Amino acid sequence: MSYTALYRKFRPAAFEDVKGQDHIVTTLRNQIKAERIGHAYLFCGTRGTGKTTIAKIFAKAVNCENPREGSPCGECAICRAISAGASMNVIEIDAASNNGVDNIREIVDEVSYSPAEGKYKVYIIDEVHMLSTGAFNALLKTLEEPPSYVIFILATTEVHKIPITILSRCQRYDFKRISIDTISDRLKELTQKEQVQIEEKAVRYIAKTADGSMRDALSLLDQCIAFHFGQELTYDKVLEVLGAVDTEVFSRLLRIVLNGNVTGAIGLLEEIIVQGRELTQFISDFTWYLRNLLLVKTADGIEDIIDVSTENLARLKEEAQMAENDVIMRYIRVLSELSGQVRYAAQKRIMVEIGLIKLCRPSMETDTQSLTDRIRQIEDKLESGSFTVASAPAGINDVKAETKPAVKMELPTAIPEDVEQAVGRWSMLVSQAAMPMKAYLKSAYPSLAGDGSMLIVVEDGLPADYFREQSHKEELENLISESVGKEIRVTVQSLQQGRDPRDTFPDLTQVVSQAINMEIEIEEMED
Repeated sequence: MSYTALYRKFRPAAFEDVKGQDHIVTTLRNQIKAERIGHAYLFCGTRGTGKTTIAKIFAKAVNCENPREGSPCGECAICRAISAGASMNVIEIDAASNNGVDNIREIVDEVSYSPAEGKYKVYIIDEVHMLSTGAFNALLKTLEEPPSYVIFILATTEVHKIPITILSRCQRYDFKRISIDTISDRLKELTQKEQVQIEEKAVRYIAKTADGSMRDALSLLDQCIAFHFGQELTYDKVLEVLGAVDTEVFSRLLRIVLNGNVTGAIGLLEEIIVQGRELTQFISDFTWYLRNLLLVKTADGIEDIIDVSTENLARLKEEAQMAENDVIMRYIRVLSELSGQVRYAAQKRIMVEIGLIKLCRPSMETDTQSLTDRIRQIEDKLESGSFTVASAPAGINDVKAETKPAVKMELPTAIPEDVEQAVGRWSMLVSQAAMPMKAYLKSAYPSLAGDGSMLIVVEDGLPADYFREQSHKEELENLISESVGKEIRVTVQSLQQGRDPRDTFPDLTQVVSQAINMEIEIEEMED
């Protein structure tokens, strides 16, 4: 006896077996029980969500000799005939291959004949959006006023392609994508019936990969069972069959990209290719990983939405502190563009390598998000002391010295070492502050008070009012002290808008920057 695929073997035979479409099932059962059956239905939604399955169950229910609470009994002669595909009362048409006017005219001619058995003739037209304009026009009149014993069920994945004249004549039902939990429960139920051992983590991954389609999930499960027949299906085995990559690899790749390490990123891609992973799936999964990272960074209580393990969630929370929102969104944009290009590219590996280089080298792009990432990389290098400046050609520095006037700033004779260290990390401190302090500090800058303590100059108004509260001022002092590793006393000074406060209180970030530049120039002259 030939093998039957899981999605065909376990196709629901009654409304009770349908998963994830309760809003549609309840409505149709109530119509059948109340005998308020419509003459035309439109089932629309993504693939594998149960459109054709529910259409067949509905066809059985309206013709069943012994219906039970609006659901077919499955035992009478009509139910068995419809299930076997031998009933003359249920006519299935594939509009993808029967989309001409002549095909629809045949239906119109057949409609005039009453059913040989049962109450209704049910026409199920699958992929109805594939019909030609002439075919739609030929169907209009019959669809609007069919005989009392005829029901049309139109199914489509692209409802926007159906003319409004057809839509207005049908009861429309939108099929939702099936949740990961619902698919997982169904897969566990079926694996028990098939006596297949499978890890919970593997089930969840198959359910997530199915992207809301129960049929896709069953097909993927079928594929994994066939590859590892007679063995327990572990998470690693499922990844191997589906050509997918473990989440830990995405964490490694993200950290490599944040460090701007092109060599490391290409080396990790080489590992993935050697393992035989599918590059299109790899890009899609990495984009999904970054989506989860952005949600963790921007929202609270997100654990139930992103659907990851406790271990992966802890890793995401750690990495959320490493990158700004703009940087993560730039990564997602680059990868989304790459996903569309890789799908049809002849040299997939080269396209992916170029995409990874773009992630590591934001200087290759000129948009605002790339500029933010470039600034972050420069700040990281300054903080770690690994920032290098290429020497200019001979004579260039001399010209600049002649044309650029010197900037005089009134400062105390020396800047305390701890304050100077805090000033060097000012940008990082602002990024680490919580809202609303972060917003107020973006327009502020550090300076030096007469007694050598650190002075923070803020705008008058809301920022000044905010830092007048002792608790907020102490919070700022703690933030700076923890960064430097020493206790630093902070004074907050506000100035009226419209005045340039740098005339009175110099901006130490500029002074420290100038000092660094002078040191670099001295080193170059010595060389």
